[in-house]
Amino acid sequence: MSIILFDYFTLKVIWWLFVCVLLIGFAIMDGFDLGIGAMLPFVARSDEQRRVLLNTIGPTWEGNQVWFITAGGAIFAAWPFVYAAAFSGFYWALLLVLFALFFRPVGFEYRSKISDPRWRSAWDWGLFVGGAVPALVFGVAFGNLLQGVPFYLDEFMRPYYTGSFWGLLNPFALLAGVVSLGMLIMHGAVFLQMRTEGEIYERAQKAVLLFGILFMAAFALAGIWQAYAIEGFSIASMPDPGGVVTPLDKKVDVIKGAWMQNYSTLPWTIVAPILAFVGAIAAIGLSRIHRAGIAFICSGASLAGVILTAALAMFPFVMPSSTVANSSLTAYDVTASHRTLNLMFIAVVVFLPIVLAYTSWVYRVMRGKVTEERIQKETHTAY
Repeated sequence: MSIILFDYFTLKVIWWLFVCVLLIGFAIMDGFDLGIGAMLPFVARSDEQRRVLLNTIGPTWEGNQVWFITAGGAIFAAWPFVYAAAFSGFYWALLLVLFALFFRPVGFEYRSKISDPRWRSAWDWGLFVGGAVPALVFGVAFGNLLQGVPFYLDEFMRPYYTGSFWGLLNPFALLAGVVSLGMLIMHGAVFLQMRTEGEIYERAQKAVLLFGILFMAAFALAGIWQAYAIEGFSIASMPDPGGVVTPLDKKVDVIKGAWMQNYSTLPWTIVAPILAFVGAIAAIGLSRIHRAGIAFICSGASLAGVILTAALAMFPFVMPSSTVANSSLTAYDVTASHRTLNLMFIAVVVFLPIVLAYTSWVYRVMRGKVTEERIQKETHTAY
């Protein structure tokens, strides 16, 4: 018999926090990879400079991708209803992300195998797609979650998606996509400052300023938009959230400005959007005075602030329904069994410190500048 560490309600909240942590980990660790991919054809002007960019992330990008896979696995195990509804409703969007990500492993491995400029240029644009498209689509997904996803549950709890792929590309969702793309390019540019020098360093410094300002402007506009022009969701009635609850057991109201309720009732949550802005401003300022290491930490804090801003605004909603509000999915009614959450919690407590320790060791070993001279010296082994 397994040891039950927490009651069911507490585990539901803990797993909401764990999913947030995994999404933040993915944004911070894989976000700079995506950002550098999106900058590849622009920040680096020559073939050797582009190889410098690829070799700043080449040894670690696959390990960073594990955060994305783990987040998907955690949602599947802890929130099976969300997994079923999201992966069917966002099917074409996720397929677009998958096809874009295909360019990354193939591009890293094969770009430098042939010295033909046309071959390498084609892979450069492929790696650009592999960085920019996922960064944009992830933001678009969050923008649609804040507006409500067009789906409903029938009496047998089967999800039915009533929207279309093109419907996901609405103005607010695209603005959220700009927020995501801007913050990840800013994050990637700060990382480039840590790992490069010379012309690439100077262009990366300019990119931090440009995309940092773009990100903050888009984030502020999105915040005003959702506060005054977008209808949010609020639970009107619900059985005991500490027990076994199904999504159809509750009643949900749709109210303009509802996503601001948590910030009114829990004033401490305002720390999240403040962190997003202060982190970005600090990252830009530290970048300008050549303190890239601390700027990277501030940039990561800004990314965490953005994700927590959306998560705390929506809590306890995970996937609201714009078709039938009562079909909305929350952290209280989409979870796996008490025992499953408990066993998964034990696994996280055991293995997450190991993963973090190993990741820290890898980055410590791989630290240092990547230069054009190094690429010339290691031309047959470098990416």
